[in-house]
Amino acid sequence: MKLIIQIPCYNEAETLEIALRELPRDVPGFDSVEWLIINDGSTDDTVEVARRCGVDHIVNFKRNRGLARGYMAGLRAGIDLGADIIVNTDADNQYCAADIPLLTTPIVEGKADIVIGARPIAAIKHFSPVKKLLQWLGSAVVRAVSKTDVADAPSGFRAVSRDAALRFHVFNEYTYTLETIIQAGMKNMVVLNVPIRVNADLRPSRLVKSIPSYIKKSVMTMLRIFVVYKPFRFFMKIGLSVFSIGVLLGIRYLVFAFSGSGGGHVQSLILASILLGIGFQTMITAFLADLLAVNRSLLEDIEYRSMKTERLR
Repeated sequence: MKLIIQIPCYNEAETLEIALRELPRDVPGFDSVEWLIINDGSTDDTVEVARRCGVDHIVNFKRNRGLARGYMAGLRAGIDLGADIIVNTDADNQYCAADIPLLTTPIVEGKADIVIGARPIAAIKHFSPVKKLLQWLGSAVVRAVSKTDVADAPSGFRAVSRDAALRFHVFNEYTYTLETIIQAGMKNMVVLNVPIRVNADLRPSRLVKSIPSYIKKSVMTMLRIFVVYKPFRFFMKIGLSVFSIGVLLGIRYLVFAFSGSGGGHVQSLILASILLGIGFQTMITAFLADLLAVNRSLLEDIEYRSMKTERLR
């Protein structure tokens, strides 16, 4: 069996050597362990550092395309290189590389398709209270949508089987972490958590440039998750809420009308009509969005079967 350890990189020359120094070349259950970096348009010496440290494979982007695109490019390259399992870690050495066997063992034993390294969030000193709260909220949203028991959904320290990697399609350009777990849950993959250790902070997070920006992007990511993966529930709840308010306003107007004072409450009738129209249209949108989601799922299944067949030849 072959294990490929991938690291998405964007201007990581200062920390990459530290991270690579910790990576194993021998992991129980594997005949070979190879390293792969995804150079996401770096303008520093990231590639030179990688080559000097003995990285086996390098995927190069001419310009920065973001963490999610880099992660997916790594998975596709790993599949093409014959990986049975792919482990993702960070170039800032945030995760303890000695815990990689904890991620791979459940997959090797056939007990899981994906294993997520759960960090001790509460004990990480360089995480602000706001970031800890958003980490918890993000994991809670992912658990609700994916119907998994993931403890640390934003964790990038994870292992995926070859078959699971073939099934992923990431739409979010900000991060892949939440979306891939949701897809795994919706496609009936087995997702496990294992507690892992973290190392000292070497540099500020690239995803958290500022707390307001992080809050905005996190909220938008979670909102998009509901729109993309639970479109019927999302639009139907909004439509029913608006429609119900319209009905109540309509009933209010009728009460006044039957009491002989409806003339002074025409505004309620107008507003009720508008809300009823908006609510009805939103409920129709729920059905259309659900049809699109079904169609997307069918296309993903066709692509998965095509890719799997192509790589078996």
